Amino acid sequence: MRIRSRSVVLLSTLIIVVTLSAWKIVNVLGDPKKAEKLKIPAGFKAEHLYSPSDNKQGSWVGMTWDDKGRMITADQYGALYRLTIPKIGETGEIKSEKLVIGSDPTKLGMGYAQGVLFAFNSIYVSVNHNGNEEFGEKSGIYRLQDTNNDDQFDKVTLIKLLPGEAGEHGPHSLVLTPDKKSILVVAGNHTDVPKMDVYKTLPVWKEDNLLPLITDPRGHAARRMAPGGWIAQLDSEGKNWTMISEGFRNQFDVAFNEAGDLFAYDSDMEWDFGLPWYRPTRLVHVTDASEFGWRTGTGPWNPAFPDNLPPVVNFGPGSPTNLVSLANANFPDQYKKNTVLSFDWTYGIMYATHLEPQGSTYTSRTEEFVSGTPLSLTDGSIGPDGNLYFLAGGRRLESDLYRLSYPGSNNAKVATIEPNAANKVRRSIEAYHEKKAGAVAFAWPYLKNEDRFIRFAARVAVEHQPISEWKELAFKEKDPVALVQTTMALAHQGDSTLSDKTLQAVMAVNFKALPENQKLDLLRAIELVVLRLKVQNPATKTKLIAYLDSNYPAQSNALNRGLARILIPLDAPGATAKTMKIMMTAKDEPLEQGASMYSDLIMRNPQYGNSVARMLANTPPRQQIYLALVLTQSKSGWTPELQQQYFSWFTKAYTFQGGNSYIGYISRMRENALKNVAPDKVAYFDELSGGNLVVKTTTTGGRGGRGQQGGNDLISTIPQPVGPGKNYTMELVQPWVSDELSARNFENGKKMFDAALCSTCHQIQGKGSNIGPDLTALGTRFSQKDILDNIINPSKVISDQYGTSIILLKSGTSVLGRVVNEDAKNVYVSQNPFAPEQLRTVAKDQIVSTKVSETSSMLPGTINRLNEDELKDLLAYLISGGNKDHKAFLPK
Repeated sequence: MRIRSRSVVLLSTLIIVVTLSAWKIVNVLGDPKKAEKLKIPAGFKAEHLYSPSDNKQGSWVGMTWDDKGRMITADQYGALYRLTIPKIGETGEIKSEKLVIGSDPTKLGMGYAQGVLFAFNSIYVSVNHNGNEEFGEKSGIYRLQDTNNDDQFDKVTLIKLLPGEAGEHGPHSLVLTPDKKSILVVAGNHTDVPKMDVYKTLPVWKEDNLLPLITDPRGHAARRMAPGGWIAQLDSEGKNWTMISEGFRNQFDVAFNEAGDLFAYDSDMEWDFGLPWYRPTRLVHVTDASEFGWRTGTGPWNPAFPDNLPPVVNFGPGSPTNLVSLANANFPDQYKKNTVLSFDWTYGIMYATHLEPQGSTYTSRTEEFVSGTPLSLTDGSIGPDGNLYFLAGGRRLESDLYRLSYPGSNNAKVATIEPNAANKVRRSIEAYHEKKAGAVAFAWPYLKNEDRFIRFAARVAVEHQPISEWKELAFKEKDPVALVQTTMALAHQGDSTLSDKTLQAVMAVNFKALPENQKLDLLRAIELVVLRLKVQNPATKTKLIAYLDSNYPAQSNALNRGLARILIPLDAPGATAKTMKIMMTAKDEPLEQGASMYSDLIMRNPQYGNSVARMLANTPPRQQIYLALVLTQSKSGWTPELQQQYFSWFTKAYTFQGGNSYIGYISRMRENALKNVAPDKVAYFDELSGGNLVVKTTTTGGRGGRGQQGGNDLISTIPQPVGPGKNYTMELVQPWVSDELSARNFENGKKMFDAALCSTCHQIQGKGSNIGPDLTALGTRFSQKDILDNIINPSKVISDQYGTSIILLKSGTSVLGRVVNEDAKNVYVSQNPFAPEQLRTVAKDQIVSTKVSETSSMLPGTINRLNEDELKDLLAYLISGGNKDHKAFLPK
């Protein structure tokens, strides 16, 4: 799959005997009731084929097809399986077999696959695992082969270890290229970049952001730096690796369209919702040597920055899993031609994005294709018969296999599209993404092309050549569009000796005469010079400040961000006062990040639409937050009046509704700003800025807003259940857990959400606390059985974002908690989930080892005080996502 995560001890090439378990026989049509719950386009037919979890085969997250038309699947925490599926219209049964590598069928031989691919008469798997006695392999790419043609895999080869912070942001999909000669490896941002044989994206990556870096206050990805998630290409034996794209957060899958262009589906950081650096889930066009600008914490690049590429479409919040092209589907043209499907695990939606060529890239139109409740989508592909097969499951949830067909369609021929002229130009430039004679002469004219993707490709081609070949050309460049590209190239490939001459060339441009998009690009180029080459000459610094300051303030939020981001670090006279004036009156533009998609969701499904509406209705002031963060590094230009205004602003900032990390970021900003205050004024401004509220607000609800009930207040007002309770087990609830709930009591379910202590860590519809995951959309991916199983057995599956570590010290003691930050000497651990801002400092030289804890911070037995009716009301409330009109509360 692809469900945010994965993990290999060095395996010598090893020949082992593969034994196959007995055939497992099930009804080919599976459970018709499950198919009936799916919302599908008119004219299509959905079938439920198989339930792996019902057959004790785990929760499936990956699929591929072998050369005999059989499906090979992967259990996220277990083995590989092979299915023989009767064709539509044929009678028969699904045959399922477990692939067991080794002579002992009770042991797992090869599993924990995040991605599976059948190619070159082999099965390739991307393993995501730490390695243990049960399964020794660690994260990496493996190849399984049948060397004696007996239809059994008897050879396992480790292609490459892929270390990192093992978990849900590790190695993901494996995809065959259209020419069927190479394989693409997709890896999330917790996967270290291995040594590559070829770098299409030159390894000069840095954080590259003058905006002050604050890592996620809750610790997620705090230690993961550039380049983030990446995509590499390798040959069938894995001997030659080529880095082709980077800068993703956690892209799970990629797909090629009919023209041979590659697309990826990247994830958002939902905890950042409402903050100026939040980037929604999105579909991107992955061109050769592309960069997409993910950086940790406050560092993600603006998609408009010219040194990264923009998305084709933003989807909004969600959890991307699969991406599949419909080019070879036996579907009508409107869904077949230039259409890709994006699977969202969180909301159980399959989006159809129809691509329209625009220059050398694409624009798009997106619609909902398939949805269901629950439908935790993990993987899918077009089968040999032209029908869509897809899986639901992941994180040990109930797992199901479905088939979607279009009866009567006779459109099985693979669609093809000839790349347009601009697309061909871009590809011709990409052929120079290596050291190659004539590259500079060929690429240079395209540096000023009107097509952003062509300009990007041309700059990369130039950067691949020795700087001595093009440095002087860069200094002579007069065209402002080309100059942006050459300046960025000099910043990437040059050194401090080029700083003065590079800045002089930039300042020769008439800034006022440029259109806004070119002004923004030029500011980004200047920022890279300031970051990488530094401003070496005091006279040049004075001139640069004057060049920028004369345009500040500007007429747009974007320009004010770009100018403030440079002027404040340069300590420009008057910049602090100007920025404060802009900040106090700044108003945001309407949300662009999938807002139209949100409104569609709200109309269709109030279960999660209401939650999105709540977020949109009270989003924080993004422009003000951005400028407030810039000002945390300002050490001059403050007057008592300005400081009074600035620190008073923080108390208001605490009242807004953002993602789970919102309050933490505001608090870190406030703390950093206080470092610039005179010592005798710190206590005063600490109180003025809400210092007395920080502990309380860190544990409040409202996705961060302090207007909701605080954790301490909540504990003192917890309602009590009537009882009597029971020691609930899955065996005890099994008799009624599969029944569809109806006529339940909404108000009592809401009350039990507090009584069972759910609201001390979780929230629904913005009510409760944000320590753990938001449960508003729980019912879109969890069945009743899954919800109860996770409550009764909280340590069964622990998401990376909420996991803890066990740190063993030289003293023989250990520290349990979540590592939220580190520096050269220490790591900082949050140990109390009810007060995550309280950190323990642990010296690195005292640490013996660190391992992931297998115990959840969620306490078991939280529902044991509830009687059966109270538990059913709570279950209905959880499934409904706080929607009192849900069918669980309607009469039978």
